[in-house]
Amino acid sequence: MQGIPVASLVIGIASAPAERRQLARLLGGSDAFLIVSNVDQAREFLGVVEMAPVAEVSPTAPSGTAEAAPGPQTSPPPDLAVDSDRRVLRWRDREIDLTRLEHDVLLCLVDAPGQVWTYERLHLQVWGNRHLGRGSDMHSVVRRVRRKLAGLNAAATIHAVRGVGFRLAPV
Repeated sequence: MQGIPVASLVIGIASAPAERRQLARLLGGSDAFLIVSNVDQAREFLGVVEMAPVAEVSPTAPSGTAEAAPGPQTSPPPDLAVDSDRRVLRWRDREIDLTRLEHDVLLCLVDAPGQVWTYERLHLQVWGNRHLGRGSDMHSVVRRVRRKLAGLNAAATIHAVRGVGFRLAPV
């Protein structure tokens, strides 16, 4: 469809009027946006039963605390596996050891490939608390896992979803 301009539509979900006003201020720079009270209203507007992943963001919550709804499930590359008993990452016939944190982060992402794991959700699952701070602990672990995936020449990597979290994606 060459030559046809593509505009984006952002759908914001906020149940309280004050949150909707705040969300309108946040989305003001978007090409087009729609603010609804719940996910069902968004689905009704779009006329669909199943939607692509929806990130519900509270405009009053700290940055990076969006909750992503389960996204489309894709399978990890068939030769990629996390061996929890031995705490190793296996790509085809090669293996590399993982630390506990690397293992736990990677296990979350491999169990739901393509799904965005929010910073808050990952921190809760791996570290056992909601503290995010600057997030440098999480970014450090993800950086090490990316290096290990690249060292194995695996056909997957961890993509950052700016301001939201991480997802496992094919290279």
